[in-house]
Amino acid sequence: MAVINILSSHVANMIAAGEVVERPGSVVKELMENAVDAGAKNITVELMAGGAVFIRVTDDGCGMAPEDAGNCFLRHATSKLRDERGLEAIATMGFRGEALAAISEVSRVELRTRRAEDDAGTYVRVEGGDIMEMRADGCPRGTSFTVRDLFFNTPARLKFMRSDRAEGAYCVQLALRVALGRPDISVRCIRDGKEEFFTPGDGKPASAVYALLGRETALSMLPVEGENEGVAVRGFVSSPSAGRGNRAMQYFFVNGRSIRSATLQAAVEQAYKNTLLVGRFPACALYISLPHGAVDVNVHPTKNEVKFSHEKRVFDAVYYSALAAVRGEDRTMEMDLSRGTQKKLEPTRPEKPEEHAAAPETPVHAPRSEVRREPSYAPRSPERPAFRPGGFAQVRSPEPVYGGSRPVTPEPPSRRETFAPVPERPASSAERPVPVPEQTSLFSESAGAEKPPVRLVGEVMKTYIVAERGDAMLLIDKHAAHERMNFDRLKAAGRQIMSQTLLAPEPWHPGREEMEQMEENAPLLAEVGFELDRLGEEDVIVRAVPEGMDPAEAVPALEEICEKLRRGSRELIRDDILHTIACKAAVKAGWDTDPLELQALVDKVASGEIKYCPHGRPVAVELTRKELDKQFSRIV
Repeated sequence: MAVINILSSHVANMIAAGEVVERPGSVVKELMENAVDAGAKNITVELMAGGAVFIRVTDDGCGMAPEDAGNCFLRHATSKLRDERGLEAIATMGFRGEALAAISEVSRVELRTRRAEDDAGTYVRVEGGDIMEMRADGCPRGTSFTVRDLFFNTPARLKFMRSDRAEGAYCVQLALRVALGRPDISVRCIRDGKEEFFTPGDGKPASAVYALLGRETALSMLPVEGENEGVAVRGFVSSPSAGRGNRAMQYFFVNGRSIRSATLQAAVEQAYKNTLLVGRFPACALYISLPHGAVDVNVHPTKNEVKFSHEKRVFDAVYYSALAAVRGEDRTMEMDLSRGTQKKLEPTRPEKPEEHAAAPETPVHAPRSEVRREPSYAPRSPERPAFRPGGFAQVRSPEPVYGGSRPVTPEPPSRRETFAPVPERPASSAERPVPVPEQTSLFSESAGAEKPPVRLVGEVMKTYIVAERGDAMLLIDKHAAHERMNFDRLKAAGRQIMSQTLLAPEPWHPGREEMEQMEENAPLLAEVGFELDRLGEEDVIVRAVPEGMDPAEAVPALEEICEKLRRGSRELIRDDILHTIACKAAVKAGWDTDPLELQALVDKVASGEIKYCPHGRPVAVELTRKELDKQFSRIV
């Protein structure tokens, strides 16, 4: 009996649809690329309920003839290729002829289209891949695709959909990439009745960057222009002083197509070597132009990845162009916008409260130990989130009860940063340190033997602590050890991590995608000690941070957390978020540290409670007298 079945074309098309249409954002991207190929000058994208319920993409392109309107839903039907020779130099955004067939297989689609020379347009209604209705229709020139009930006939795919907010944010992000790649096209994106962005379509990349990435990001950009062996590079990169905590603001376009490329990413970041702080990343919007035959876009069904015939040539062009911009004299991007464009893009966000307009006369923040606190915190109450108009959902903790006065602003702070050992208190079963086997201790002795006391010798390079115990010397990385102490404390706190209210809130201007992540994960952020408020459409103010964190580290920590949120689910990345908080709250290499605080770290390490930092690096290295004698040839 035969066991190999020949699948019907319907089932085969549904399988193929899974490669092209992964989520609603895939529909938005494919329909927008079709509009670009149709020569549109204006594109409107409308979304409802994250795109799963309703997506409409309207353009003023060339439109389709009645016979083409029916054939466009057939698999491998395309107007962009005729034979295999066309694959050698693909100049259009789409070429496979799979997108419309894949979309129509898993949704209900309505098409309205008309060419300029036709008196009437065409209406086509498709459901589950079958044409249900086709007739003449009165419609404007161009094409409008309406996609409803995505994955209605594939319920297994619906289980893997994220929330409406997350899917909607992803749709907007993909639409933004298409719009940023084509400054000559005016794109309007509307989600649930609210306009997310609008680009003027004046052909100037500066206008697109300003409209899509925001005024603050645009004004921190440096213009890029260069060419190397037929590879032209133009666009913008951020000033080294405007580095970000993640790569969310890196956009690359090859011949107008938005792509992901480790080669281009490495080229840009290499140009910032020795000019950007460790852990910070540049923002960029780079447009790479090269012959169509020198790049292969037929690599993946989503067309997000490409291959270059001369990868080193492309790397060098991007690297040297970005390097020249970073080393250039002009430190800001010239906003050469027309008067009409400036009027369209004029910010309409509300005025900031008067208390935030003036710069404070006292320092914005101070080292933790120099702020006098006498609070007795009550436990955080996790039962109900509170909502503020225009703000994020927050899990509020009660106001602290102070035995004395509220925190006061100290004298201007120096780079000295200290921390005080946490007072001993009765430990719950969850907080008691796990007994450490003797053989794993850094200063292990024979069983039952009394261990000699640990003596703090000092600190070298403002980074490593030197301690002595018996015939052994211990070198401790103070940052790694303190980071582990913080992490263990946060873990022991469970879901009641204390926060400290900032005397002067920290402003933050996140990107559009980061803003969505902050709103979607507001309860998680409140859970780990952050308190955020939205200020207008584009800005956030940080009102509270986890206890012990320097206020200056709040924004870098949130940028790193956004990167972690993009990679995994809430529960899986909670520990990663605690890693970030612990790291930002720890003393840093190069800071002066009080001897009492160094002794507290030595005691923790010598007791065996701390052996590795949260990232897995060892916190200490032990050198015995015998090993040192060998180094000095005292013994053989």
